[in-house]
Amino acid sequence: MSQSDVRLRGIVKNYGKADVIHGIDLDIEPGEFTVFVGPSGCGKTTLLRMIAGLEEISGGDLNIGGVRVNELGPSERGVAMVFQSYALYPHKTVFDNMAFALKIAKTPKAEIERRVREASEILQLTEYLDRLPKALSGGQRQRVAIGRAIVRDPKVFLFDEPLSNLDAALRTKMRVELATLHRRLGATMVYVTHDQVEAMTLADKIVVLNKGRVEQVGRPLELYNKPASLFVASFIGSPQMNLIGGEFAARHNVATVGLRPEHLKVQAGGPIQGTLKHAEQLGNETFAYVTAGEHGDITARMDGTLALEPGKTIELGFSPEHLYRFNAEGRRVD
Repeated sequence: MSQSDVRLRGIVKNYGKADVIHGIDLDIEPGEFTVFVGPSGCGKTTLLRMIAGLEEISGGDLNIGGVRVNELGPSERGVAMVFQSYALYPHKTVFDNMAFALKIAKTPKAEIERRVREASEILQLTEYLDRLPKALSGGQRQRVAIGRAIVRDPKVFLFDEPLSNLDAALRTKMRVELATLHRRLGATMVYVTHDQVEAMTLADKIVVLNKGRVEQVGRPLELYNKPASLFVASFIGSPQMNLIGGEFAARHNVATVGLRPEHLKVQAGGPIQGTLKHAEQLGNETFAYVTAGEHGDITARMDGTLALEPGKTIELGFSPEHLYRFNAEGRRVD
């Protein structure tokens, strides 16, 4: 399987006078699984489409495998894209859907057969090659779309929220399949999602985007444990980090302090006191939602066996090393 690096230098995108991507610099290494994550409207899909050649680059340089590709068309860049919608031909079999781009490129018949069979074995689709898409489940259709990309042996795979149309259980299964596929192929993959759980579980490297700018780049646990800003701290982690300002933060000489839900414990006389609004008891863990006066609404992740009664007063404590501190500009301070 081919591998290529992707280098972005000062990449800009504007529509008329409206700038949507603001001078992004980024290195994606060969064989790396990089995830663009951020809220709707942050520019992640636009950036992916610029790499694919589906959106014109307004400024800067885009290099794939050491070659500047700004003016090259999508088919000349050596990339293959998997979309949110499967975009399969309903009247063609799985085999013909996977083989379509190769036939258009006039690839020899024996080579098409070899590539499709090889990809179908990797994706466990061999027994479905003669079926039409309507006879497949959502997960199987998505695998066909991925297979259609694999047979092209691209330098870079591009994924635009490929799991968003699947139900929760199937999304979990497909995350495992995608991670396994990446390890098997060793290919360079760039993946867009608004789901930070997907980002955390799939990525070698996460790129957090905010309003067309890179907020932070790093490995998943690096972003979780050392968020550079309030934006990253609140976006990475589920449930999100508790952020507290006012007098409580001032006592720690900052504008805002943050506490992960798992770092809060029931503690008699603890510094955070409030009323338990609701408890979600999931068996292995319990999420406690607490209304804590000047501290605002607080979420705590606790042991699933802990008995909690809504409406009762609850006192929470934490270890000082688990406290995150942010200045008035929203940047983390050590």
